[in-house]
Amino acid sequence: MSRHVAIVTDSTAYLPRQTRERHAITTVPLTVVIGDRALEEGTEISAKALAEALQKRRPVTTSRPSPEVFAKAYRDAAEAGAKGVVSLHLSAEVSGTYDAAVLAAKTAPVPVRVVDTRMVGMALGFCALAAAQVVETGGSLDEAVAAAEKRAAGTSAYFYVDTLDYLRRGGRIGTAQALLGSAFAVKPLLELDGGRIELREKVRTASKAIARLEEIAVEQAGSGAVDIAVHHLSAPERATALADRLEERVPGIEELQVSEVGAVIGAHTGPGLLAVVVSPR
Repeated sequence: MSRHVAIVTDSTAYLPRQTRERHAITTVPLTVVIGDRALEEGTEISAKALAEALQKRRPVTTSRPSPEVFAKAYRDAAEAGAKGVVSLHLSAEVSGTYDAAVLAAKTAPVPVRVVDTRMVGMALGFCALAAAQVVETGGSLDEAVAAAEKRAAGTSAYFYVDTLDYLRRGGRIGTAQALLGSAFAVKPLLELDGGRIELREKVRTASKAIARLEEIAVEQAGSGAVDIAVHHLSAPERATALADRLEERVPGIEELQVSEVGAVIGAHTGPGLLAVVVSPR
């Protein structure tokens, strides 16, 4: 379907395929490198394969899309009839994806507004949906950008990981914070703060950490209209149970999604990840 404004995001938004197709959202994949094999997220490597590689302690790294990949996405949008593009991406604090998109935008055949949402996962996905919904009702390029930025400003993401080692290896959290967690055998709760992954609280056991994650999500959601996503890696039972409890406790839920993260985020968090995205409408 031709749209006067095209919406582009990246594979770390983890939008379901049906949702992307319904709202005509283009996704540019990041890359996961396992050993000497470079694999596109979403098409060439599954979360299960990634988890197995991590458990076997195989070397795993990630890389941004090239500017050329973004340039093609923008050209394709223009050829399909778009007069402008909104390009929404994961936090520039944790990836060079935004920078690659900015480079590509300079030579695009139509105006491209590149937005660093400072988010990741469905925290980014909800921003892309907000922009797409504006476009679907005839909104302009600027209005779509404003909707995405407003959604990003109000969205929060919190997550539990079994260990900080994966984040430390990937340089996404400081060595001192990681060593602190290991030394005192605490279970970390983290949050996205200004686009960076920060240690929010230290809890003694996994069960207490997950209970605290639930409390934080309920407090953040309040009583207004809100969308919530629960992400996990190799922890489907935990994720489903948490989503069920949130559904009971949060009166204003409009949309509740449960999904496994892809290989890029999984590479930095490790198996056992449990995350909650709270996005007021």
